[in-house]
Order: sequence, then C-alpha cells, then structure tokens
Amino acid sequence: MRLHVREFGGPADRTLLVVHGGPDWDHSYLVEPLDRLAGEHRLLFPDLRGCGRSPAAEPLTPDAMVDDLAELIGSSPVDVLGFSYGGLLAQRLAVRYPELIRRLIVASSSVLPVPPDAFAGWAEYERRSRAHPSVWETSSLEGAALVRAEAFATAARDVWKAESLPGYLRRLERVAFTSTYLELYRSGRFPSARYPDALDRLAGVPLFLLHGRQDMTFPSSLVDRTPCGGAVVLEEAGHMAHIDQPDAWLDAVRGFLSA
Repeated sequence: MRLHVREFGGPADRTLLVVHGGPDWDHSYLVEPLDRLAGEHRLLFPDLRGCGRSPAAEPLTPDAMVDDLAELIGSSPVDVLGFSYGGLLAQRLAVRYPELIRRLIVASSSVLPVPPDAFAGWAEYERRSRAHPSVWETSSLEGAALVRAEAFATAARDVWKAESLPGYLRRLERVAFTSTYLELYRSGRFPSARYPDALDRLAGVPLFLLHGRQDMTFPSSLVDRTPCGGAVVLEEAGHMAHIDQPDAWLDAVRGFLSA
C-alpha cells in the first residue's frame, strides 16, 4: 500500500503523525493550524487507505488502515494526533504498536464509548439537528457526492461559532471525498475501530485529550470521565474545534508536545 502523504519538514525525532477522520475524507481539513508547527516538528498528513488520494485495496478494515500507518512510521517512535474517527484509529495504533507511539493526542474523539442518550435534553443540539439534518437517508445522491453532501449538510453542527462557518465551508470545498467505506458503513459490515476496553489497553501510553465543549459528535462530558495525562476542553468550540478556536487549539497541541 502506497499512501498519499503530505509532509512538512522538521526534526525527524520530533515527528507528528496526523490521522484524519471520516473515513472517506482526506487530510486537508486538518492542515491548518497544524502547519504552523512545521520546522518545530516534522508533520505527516497521510490519506488513509481508500481515502482522498490513497488507493483502495482489500481488506477495507480499521486494522488494515492501522497497519498502513505503522508501515509509514517505520521503526522510530512518533507522536500521533488522531482526529474524530482518526482518534479511534490512533488508539488502535497505540494498542497494536505501542513501541511506535511516543505520545498520543485524541482530538474531538473519545476513549470511552458514546452513550446513546449522550445529547438528550440539549436544546441547541436538537435545534441544529432539525435545521441541518443528515442527508444519508433522504438524498438521491450516491458515492462520493453523498459523502460530500453530508459533510456540508452537517457543517453547522460541527462548527459552533457562526463566524467560523464560512471558512469551514471553503475548506470543505477542497476536501477530496471518496466513498470507499460508505456502503460498508451503512450496511453494518464495517468493523468498529473502537476497543471496548481501550482505557485498560492504553495504560502506559502518554494520553492527551483535546475537545470542544460544544462537540455534537463526541460529547465533551466524556473527557472528565477519562483518566489521562492531560486534557483541554475549549469553550465556544464544536466538533471542529480547530476551526472554532485555532489559536487555543494549536497552543494545546504545542504545550503537550513540548511537555
């Protein structure tokens, strides 16, 4: 497997591997503000197997994606930031290849499972869900066009601040969406990337949680219940916390990596 990887130069012994979410997105929506770390850190932004500009090949599973990342890392340990679904993959990478992980940042994701009633009674969540519903079941679009339409339809749930939304929509325009995992996911045939006992399995891995208080995908309430080496929950920030609060978000990343 030859992954498409965008690299920013920096010291090899200070490499940060960034694992994007989706899947069926590419890495590009995460480049800013992390690109400001270039020079201080070597930055690697791969497109996961079957995502963006990386080819699709069987098996299409979380373990295959994790094996690709381990091959990309090589033999020297790196820091890893996993965002959203990428946060689940980053945890899986740390469990299966602990010798390759120096420090782990789980951003806009969770170690603990999300309860089915996680957002019950949250009026703003209900308002935005009604105003900006998912298009999975209602759209006549198919393939990558459907994945793209879903990203745009739910953008106002993913970004908390109204003034941040136009910039986020422009960023989405540049994402190379795919549909490699779409039908597997919708049919229930795509294996979960989450370990039910992730906390126990991650014991010994330096773990940092970075979250938006108003995240409507992974509830911020789980952060307080997760034992870890450190955590930052940004106020006035949603699931795309790096869009809502880019400076504070980057400061949190930089602070953890320099500790």
